Amino acid sequence: MNSSAEARDPAGWRDETAFPVIIAISCCHLLNDTMQSLLQGSYPALKASHHLTFAELGWISLAYQLTASMLQPVVGYVADRRPAPFSLPAGTLFTALGLLVISLASNFEWLLVGAAMLGMGSSVFHPEASRVARMAAGGRHSLAQSLFQLGGNAGQAIGPLFAALVVVQWGQSSLGAFALVTLVSTAILWNVGVWYKHHGLPRLQRAHAPRKQDSPIPRATVVRGMTILLLLIFSKYAYMSSLTNYYTFYLIERFQMGVVEAQVHLFLFLGSIAVGTLLGGYFGDRFSRKAVIQFSVLGALPFTLMLPFVSLAWTEVLTVVIGLTIASAFPAIVVFAQELLPTRVGMMSGLMFGFSFGIGGLAAASFGHLADVYGIALVYKISAFLPLLGVLSLWLPDVQRAKAAQQ
Repeated sequence: MNSSAEARDPAGWRDETAFPVIIAISCCHLLNDTMQSLLQGSYPALKASHHLTFAELGWISLAYQLTASMLQPVVGYVADRRPAPFSLPAGTLFTALGLLVISLASNFEWLLVGAAMLGMGSSVFHPEASRVARMAAGGRHSLAQSLFQLGGNAGQAIGPLFAALVVVQWGQSSLGAFALVTLVSTAILWNVGVWYKHHGLPRLQRAHAPRKQDSPIPRATVVRGMTILLLLIFSKYAYMSSLTNYYTFYLIERFQMGVVEAQVHLFLFLGSIAVGTLLGGYFGDRFSRKAVIQFSVLGALPFTLMLPFVSLAWTEVLTVVIGLTIASAFPAIVVFAQELLPTRVGMMSGLMFGFSFGIGGLAAASFGHLADVYGIALVYKISAFLPLLGVLSLWLPDVQRAKAAQQ
């Protein structure tokens, strides 16, 4: 690698963009998150069959998301020190087992166990898959991350549709059939692991060869940047948790909508998140990532404030606009974090994904208790102010300037 390329990309990741690898990872992300979003899409059926409260549904979300939250940074940290290319296909087994346990669960406790197993599947998949996306990016890091996350967002959108068409019709036991789909992901990820071993690891070794590059940015700048990024993720995912977990119940309660129709509306919201993620990755490479983050989080505020007070037609419009706007930040946030510590890509990816999962789970549990006591409508009136934290993005550091100052 020549010196000019190293100047453009000090971490040493500059190679041709391996689109087949990125697409394969994105497809597996789609399958992974489709299987896992079946859990949230099945909440109406599980609530009816097990007579669950909103608080208990929140605890199921917490079991899933907190497990993933705690383990993802650990998996990323270990993989930075000891890369394991074939951990990706192995992780799909946790997802399959989680679905089987949920399909056979006879009480609330076993639902918690199954949800926790799904979280373990996510904890293995996301940090390593995000690292592979960066290795295959060829310098187009925001685009690679957005394509990778597009698969996950599309899977999260498709899951509720499958839940409406299959689980609502055939019951909880039908979830077991979806466990077989994970075998497709296992086969694809095995081939990705082969590429990782023979092509990705040499890139990784080139990136990590000069150990002095461990801290190309001043420590104080890294701490400030990471603190702001985590607060922005809190704002984004705490709000999104109110929609992904309770939007169907909100539509049913306020507009007397049927379960299947409400699931279709959830699909539209989650689909807008997928499109917003792709747009965020494109504009993150084309313009400033800091500008994309500012527009995404803070820009959603007017629409979230209006949502609890509008008609059904405007609710449909606003949720799509919110999804497009607020989702565009995450690819830029992940890449921003990776650039703050470029030789700790796995740990940074695991921390970003893990923290977002944990915040989503804690918010789901909190909103569930709030909905049981005060009603589901109040959840949206309170959570509407969370995007206001986006103002903190104004104080994000200039990464390139910080690198130049350190050098």
